[in-house]
Amino acid sequence: MERAVGIGGIFIRAKDPAALGRWYREAFGIPTYPPEGDDPPQSWWQAAGPTVWSAFDADTDYFGRRDQQLMVNFRVANLDSMREQVRAHGGVVLEGTESMDGLGRFGWIEDPEGNRVELWEPAPEALVPEAAPEA
Repeated sequence: MERAVGIGGIFIRAKDPAALGRWYREAFGIPTYPPEGDDPPQSWWQAAGPTVWSAFDADTDYFGRRDQQLMVNFRVANLDSMREQVRAHGGVVLEGTESMDGLGRFGWIEDPEGNRVELWEPAPEALVPEAAPEA
């Protein structure tokens, strides 16, 4: 049985993505994307693997429905098997996948309530922790 192996990203609509990202960096001490100023891009790493935090423009179509405020991204070991498993359990598997060099493969499904969810099969190099910033 395929399982989600972690959170690959949390994406949120925002009227002011830069301000919301700044607030999360300051309030929680977590890196967000995109970085501010000359800071290099960073991911927020947990024991189970990388997570990307990114504020999107309020009018993004990336989440599907306009009223869906968040989209969860699950890291999976095998994207094709997970898509088939989701389909077998009554989920809607959206057409197509996307590959990104150095990151891996992505696909999308909708849960039984119509919430769009992203599935991510990371490329091996995407699972190598980034160098920690110097204090």
